[in-house]
Amino acid sequence: MENKTEQYQFKTNINCGGCIASVKPHLDGAEGICEWSVDTTNPDKVLTVEAEGLSQEEVANVVKKAGYKAEPIAKN
Repeated sequence: MENKTEQYQFKTNINCGGCIASVKPHLDGAEGICEWSVDTTNPDKVLTVEAEGLSQEEVANVVKKAGYKAEPIAKN
């Protein structure tokens, strides 16, 4: 059975290029994360992740291991 790609969004404290650079190896190296981006212009510093076969909680744990907060944003 194929895993389908899920999109998750998190409110984070990743707020600058330096923060993105320090979280990048964690997100790039995590199996199952296809794409990710951080909107540092948004007051909530929204991290959007496209993941395959990972739960929202597992993605949040990757961010937390990198030393940042990741609070899931509820889908409407």
